[in-house]
Amino acid sequence: MTDSRFPATSEQLRESNLLNSWWYYDIELLPGMVAKGVYPPDMPMLPRLMLRRCRLKGASCLDIGSMEGLMPVLMSRGGGARVLAVDGADHCLEKLAAVQHYYGTSFEYRTVGPMYGLSEKLGGEGFDLINCSGLLYHVLSPALVLAGLRASLKRNGLMIVSTNIVVDREPYADFNAGGRLQAEPNTFWYLSTGLLDYLLRYLRLLPVACVHQPHDTMRTEWRMRTGKPSAYASVLCRAVDQIAPDPGDEWMADSAARSWEYEWHTDWERADAQSVSSIRTGRGLAARLLSRRQPPRGIDLTNAIEAQPPLTAVQLADSHTLRLGDRR
Repeated sequence: MTDSRFPATSEQLRESNLLNSWWYYDIELLPGMVAKGVYPPDMPMLPRLMLRRCRLKGASCLDIGSMEGLMPVLMSRGGGARVLAVDGADHCLEKLAAVQHYYGTSFEYRTVGPMYGLSEKLGGEGFDLINCSGLLYHVLSPALVLAGLRASLKRNGLMIVSTNIVVDREPYADFNAGGRLQAEPNTFWYLSTGLLDYLLRYLRLLPVACVHQPHDTMRTEWRMRTGKPSAYASVLCRAVDQIAPDPGDEWMADSAARSWEYEWHTDWERADAQSVSSIRTGRGLAARLLSRRQPPRGIDLTNAIEAQPPLTAVQLADSHTLRLGDRR
């Protein structure tokens, strides 16, 4: 899409308010002209790496908390047939329009307010891929956000969930009282890996892959020192038709069958009526069969994070920088 509002030359762009505005991501607007964001260029963008594992051709995609639209651009360029970007406030409208103009992409954008009850707010539409990244620690109830979003994912669809975590098998949420975890005023909870794993399975989101970066390797303006092994983690999940509790865990199935909260906060009738997605992972793995009585176990998040080497340095194409030639 084109828009005559935006500078056409480097000289015009250099003199405009657009280039000198506050940006969250580094975005190349014209060749060699980069609007500077808040992240260092060698810091990996983990949801971007997870997105590369997803085959997007013909897929419907939802990005939550889109800021200036880095992920929606990559979804569109990666073959997404339908891309919807949403955010809580309309603070990036002009920049979103500018990015679509300079990148020749077109995706829908909506401002939705608080991130609860998203499936209802989005009219019950189903998506093959949902990116829910950089959000759960910014809300007072991360479990309610996931529960309210779950019915928007097609059966067998993929969801990327990325958040700050404490590497601990015990299931708990650590509250940021006094800014002791992070000095950012909109940060509330760090979930333990045990709790995140449990919540995902409880909501029939099977973890199938993850990557992480320890907080003590990050160079950012925000203090992130917890006194515990903590990190930013990105988890790729597959929607399944049954919960996947650990052997011997009778409570999860009983709660899913009889809890009012479980029924109230996820429209399971809508979730189960969604069409079956054919989205596949980039490694060519066959789609999981929904007819299996016992869903596959997926990965154990705590084991996976403890076993894998952390990501600490990346190429620019793996970072929070979007360049005009980027396709993924």
